[in-house]
Amino acid sequence: MFNLILFGPPGSGKGTQSTKIIEKYGLLHLSTGDLLRFEMAAKTPLGQEARKFIDQGALVPDEVVIGMISSKLDANPDARGFIFDGFPRTNAQAEALDKLLALKKTAISIVLALEVPEDELIRRLLNRGLTSGRSDDADEKIVKARIVEYHSKTAPVADHYARFGKFRTVKGNGNEEEVFDLLCREIDNLLVSEEV
Repeated sequence: MFNLILFGPPGSGKGTQSTKIIEKYGLLHLSTGDLLRFEMAAKTPLGQEARKFIDQGALVPDEVVIGMISSKLDANPDARGFIFDGFPRTNAQAEALDKLLALKKTAISIVLALEVPEDELIRRLLNRGLTSGRSDDADEKIVKARIVEYHSKTAPVADHYARFGKFRTVKGNGNEEEVFDLLCREIDNLLVSEEV
């Protein structure tokens, strides 16, 4: 099973590139936000547990999110692999995910991080804010704060996977196709080495 985490600050093109990777490699998209919404709508025990926290304005605990990821993995035993979106965001989450995947006899194959200069991210987000209707894309102070938060939160997760030789950076400030080619090169190199 091929499991990929795609990292990147707001405006780096993660959403666009995830879609292209899913299409090319036949991976399943595993978004913790989508999982939460699905489990709550289906009124599953995990969804009801999550709703209690959300209704109180609290974050859903990692163990509930890990439970939802476990359910998604179990529901798709024949999947070629997964692309993780929005998780893990902390070291504790990365360690919990690693333990869960080990129980399922799989692991994170690679973590790819899109690197885009900050001025380019700000330009992209402010441009997106003109049409997206998202207030957090329209205010430069908020945009900068989101980028800072991304770097402070995800740096430890990057370090976690770098210790296992699974972390790679990819230049994300080319055009869509150039960036996709760079991502595919990293994925293909890994897939070839796994087949050998």
